[in-house]
Amino acid sequence: MTELAKLNVWMRSCAAPARSLGRGVCAGLMLLSVAASPSAFAQSSPQSPGKPAQPELKEPPYEQQLIRLSEILGALHYLRPLCGHDEADEWRQRMYSLLGAEVQNELRRRRLVERFNQSYRGFASVYQTCTPAAIEASRRFADEGVIITQEVTGKYSRD
Repeated sequence: MTELAKLNVWMRSCAAPARSLGRGVCAGLMLLSVAASPSAFAQSSPQSPGKPAQPELKEPPYEQQLIRLSEILGALHYLRPLCGHDEADEWRQRMYSLLGAEVQNELRRRRLVERFNQSYRGFASVYQTCTPAAIEASRRFADEGVIITQEVTGKYSRD
């Protein structure tokens, strides 16, 4: 199966009504029309010293998978366009969708955004041109994204 076909399977697996999480992960993974700023993904700024920190809410049992998915989306946001795929904002849009669907707490939002940004910056520092290693990394991230999506939606979906 080609990389693009795997990505399409990933998107379609989130569209199946029986596997939908409602406001959850699948809604965030689907490419939605969400306005994005033209700059790199929004950096989280720390709260001012005078403001009390927002209390951490109980994390869902799939929090670690969401963190990893954020890293994958950041990597794909850098690698796919680098290697000639016409997907300039697709992965950032998916991240925005994931945040909108899944995150109510600012601390969780910042954590996921930071993982997206770390992954993007990490790959940007290593790959300035598309190489066979960049292509392979992109393929592996797409495969891992499919697996995470299927596992989380299969286990935590609402019928």
